[in-house]
Amino acid sequence: MMAFAQPLLTLLKRSERGLDAIIQPVVFAGMAALIGVITLQIVSRVLFSAAGWTEEVARFLLVWITFLASSLAFQRGRHIAVTFAVDALPLPLRKLARLAALAVVLAFMITLIVIGYRYMQVQSFQKSASLRLSMTYIYAVIPLTAAIMAWYALVDMIDVLVNGEPTVAAPEEPL
Repeated sequence: MMAFAQPLLTLLKRSERGLDAIIQPVVFAGMAALIGVITLQIVSRVLFSAAGWTEEVARFLLVWITFLASSLAFQRGRHIAVTFAVDALPLPLRKLARLAALAVVLAFMITLIVIGYRYMQVQSFQKSASLRLSMTYIYAVIPLTAAIMAWYALVDMIDVLVNGEPTVAAPEEPL
């Protein structure tokens, strides 16, 4: 089993890095756009009447940035975790506890994919107030990032099965 498991895990870890390479610049561009839109909103309020669409764009950008950045934080092991009890366990029990925790995360993310998709469909007829944009595009971030985090949890589960401990890569750059 170990003969094919390590190359498979390497391929899965490479897919994680590929997703990271896509999401990280998107979050960066979203932050830059958010700063630009908020700056435009402030300048337009001071110099002339406020541009009404800027508040809506800023809100939607913030929602997308938050969800996408949370998937990056999940992949890097940066979410808050209390691990002192699990870390004190002997290796077989620690492995079992980490697998159980990842199974709960995976189940939650799959549930969030389903519920998020249903909610996205329910809101598909609603349009945003200023831009008249279908709210489907705004709510699509929920099942999308839940699917990404489910993938990360699945890869981490395989990592724990193969190596006994999840190998969290050291962060190269701050979010």
